[in-house]
Amino acid sequence: MADASLQRMDDPARPGRWPMDGPAARICAALVALAAWTGLAAGCTAVFGRTGSVGATAWVMLGYFTNTTGLLAAVLFTALAANPRGLARPATRARAVAAAALMTLLVGIVQQALLRGLRPLAGPDLLADAMLHLVLPVAVPLFWLVFAGKGRLRRVDPLIWTAYPLAFLGYALVRGALGGRYAYPFIDGARFGWGTVAVTCAVIAAGFVAVGMALVALDRLLAGARPGRRGEEPDRS
Repeated sequence: MADASLQRMDDPARPGRWPMDGPAARICAALVALAAWTGLAAGCTAVFGRTGSVGATAWVMLGYFTNTTGLLAAVLFTALAANPRGLARPATRARAVAAAALMTLLVGIVQQALLRGLRPLAGPDLLADAMLHLVLPVAVPLFWLVFAGKGRLRRVDPLIWTAYPLAFLGYALVRGALGGRYAYPFIDGARFGWGTVAVTCAVIAAGFVAVGMALVALDRLLAGARPGRRGEEPDRS
């Protein structure tokens, strides 16, 4: 009976008390997904109230890293709640949740450090801010910590994950240059100078990679793997 139970664990390399395909994980994934969808819906409601256009609302919403990250988290955790085993292999699931944890942490840290208090918030704007800037940056890393199989992350993963924020940065710069309005003040080179923008973005990128590496180190610590041995372990995914 015990052997059969262990075989059902999400990560056979480190059986846990709460596997990612277990009922507790699926309920928590549903709650995370609900928070993400609620934040996005509130944001859409607020923007639509100002634009009166569905197309304009979508265009505005997709201009913010917060919203695209919230959308990715909403889709990922909806899939985890609905059918985690059908989503991907255990290692891929663990890395996807870790990536989501890092992205939402980036959203929360940048918001608190650079953007907090720039404009007053009320109604749907306030709800969207709470869900996407406060709830998700806490809930997603906690989900990874409690439910994701450990020992699956690789040192190269944080570098791979930078592709998304770097791609968004390029998109935001082009969009800002063409439209004359940048989504975030710290990437507005016309206002602050491109040297300042470059330094700010480099600091954010370095912090992103550093936190990602710390996440990998924590993953190995929790898995009980000694440094230098992870690459020799077979990937049981």
